[in-house]
Amino acid sequence: MNIFKEIYNYRELLKSNTKKEVRGRYKHSILGVLWSFLNPLLQLLVYSVIFGALIANGDKTYHIYVCIGLIPWTFFTTTITQGSLSIIMNGNIVQKVYFPRAILPISSVISGAINFLISCIIILAFVLFSGLGITPLILLFPVVLLIQCIILLGISFILSAGTVYIRDLEHIIGVILMAAFYATPIVYKLEQLPENLRIIMRLNPMTYIINAYRDIFYYQQMPNMQHLGILLGLGLVLLVVGYFIFKKLQKGFAEQL
Repeated sequence: MNIFKEIYNYRELLKSNTKKEVRGRYKHSILGVLWSFLNPLLQLLVYSVIFGALIANGDKTYHIYVCIGLIPWTFFTTTITQGSLSIIMNGNIVQKVYFPRAILPISSVISGAINFLISCIIILAFVLFSGLGITPLILLFPVVLLIQCIILLGISFILSAGTVYIRDLEHIIGVILMAAFYATPIVYKLEQLPENLRIIMRLNPMTYIINAYRDIFYYQQMPNMQHLGILLGLGLVLLVVGYFIFKKLQKGFAEQL
C-alpha cells in the first residue's frame, strides 16, 4: 500500500511529469499535437497501399480495419519505448532528488494513453463517415484501454529498471517490437493464416487487445469477455511482478546512472 500513498503524496509531480511527457513528444515541432493525427494517418496510408493490394481482396473498409489495429499498436510500441527509457532520460533528477521512482514509468503510460485517446478521434471519424456508426458497445472501450494500460505498466516497470543496468535492452526492444508487428493481426486477419501460425499469434496478448477494439468499432459485436478477463488477470500478475522487480532494482539506479 506504500506505493499508492507515495504516489498520492507526489501526485503533483506525477501530473507535471505527465504534462511534460505529452508536450515534449512534439516539442519544437511546428505542427505540435497535430502529429498525433498525422503520424497514424501517414502510417495508415502506407500500410493500406502496400498491404491493401495483397490482402484487402476488394474490401472497401480495409483501411478502417487497419486503422483500428494500427492506432492501439502505436500506443503500445511508443509507450514501451518511452517507458523503458524513463529512468535513463531522467537520470539527473534521479541522482539528485528523492521521489518515488515509479512515477516515471507511470507517467509514460499515462501520457501514452492521452495521446492514444487523441488519436482515437481518427477511428471515430472513420467509423462515422463510413456509415458504420457507433453503438453502445463503445462503453466497453475504457475497459479494454484499462487492461492495455495495466499490461503496459507492468512491462514498463521491468524494462525501465532493466535498461538502467543493461543498456543494450534499448536496441533489443526495438528489434522485438519490429518483429512483433508482424506477429500481431494489424494488417491481416487471423483467418488468413494457416492454423499452425494462428496458434503462435494467439500467444500474443496484443492480438486479443486489438481484436477487442475491432469488435467494438469495426464488427460492432460484444468482445470476448473471457479473453479480456484472462488478460486482466495476467496483466495484474505482470504488474505486481514488474513492480517487485522495479522496487528491487531501483536501489542501484543512482550508481548506475
